[in-house]
Amino acid sequence: MASNDWFDKDFYAVLGVPKTASEAELKKAYRKLARQYHPDSNAGDTAAEARFKEISEAYSVLSDPSERAEYDQLRAMGSGARFTAGGQPGGFEDVFGGMFGGGAPGGRRAQSAGFEDIFGSMFGGQFGAGGASAGFGRGPQKGRDQTAQVTLDFLTAIHGDTVQLEREGGRPLTVKIPPGVADGQKIRLRGKGEASMTGGEPGDLVLSVTVRPHAVFSRDGLDLRLDVPVTFHEAALGATIEVPTLGGETVRLKVAPGTPSGRVLRVKGRGVTTPKGTGDLLATVQVAVPGNLSADARKKLEAFAKALGDENPRDDLLARARG
Repeated sequence: MASNDWFDKDFYAVLGVPKTASEAELKKAYRKLARQYHPDSNAGDTAAEARFKEISEAYSVLSDPSERAEYDQLRAMGSGARFTAGGQPGGFEDVFGGMFGGGAPGGRRAQSAGFEDIFGSMFGGQFGAGGASAGFGRGPQKGRDQTAQVTLDFLTAIHGDTVQLEREGGRPLTVKIPPGVADGQKIRLRGKGEASMTGGEPGDLVLSVTVRPHAVFSRDGLDLRLDVPVTFHEAALGATIEVPTLGGETVRLKVAPGTPSGRVLRVKGRGVTTPKGTGDLLATVQVAVPGNLSADARKKLEAFAKALGDENPRDDLLARARG
């Protein structure tokens, strides 16, 4: 379903792709920009965070064939149906305004042939000349499906929640978000779409989910990932460290002597839980290099380096590159 500001946003320009871009080209552009502007790589940079949200919104629309077609048609018209948007408690941002309020598509079909032509092309050609439904004469037809986008906080998406969304001019709609819903996933609500004009069942409402990134954790299937800094001496000599979990409590992990940056430590059963199973918590070790050394610490570190001799950790790398 169209957002209130689609006319003001050029999603193709946001992703830096032409309007003829293929699905693969869209995905490639999105991944490149998402890596560049992801909050995990730009801590404290509000401009990067805003850019990341803009990129995510653009890809969310253009990667969905039906939404992309509607977006292209609305942008091509230059004016037309707009829908009221409103944020809801629990971190939801939806575009239900106009969708449930009997706006232009439902209230003026018989008044203007122009609207009949526009909405016939936008929503699958269900309206013929003169505004009559093509479903009449074939028995009751199911109402049309409708789509909307919702944005969830990371914790809400992981744990699930039940939230009421306000319909314009109608009763609240209770939406149950299942535990473990993922970014980009679609939730189908049976019978919550447009009413049938021929006495059939109402259509469905399909929610496209966007999940806000977390400051510490990221999701990899059913696993949760985070980076864990350790000091040089902890990595070299071994240590037992505390690592946060998504619930807030900490777990203790053993860092083996000689652990390098990039090694992954696994905590069983502390990932995402869904009916398909439960994932793990994956902690990636990052050896932290001290930024400031005292004169005494520098002297001792130089002595340590001298004691190691001429060992070069890049010897193997250089040999494999030449081979």
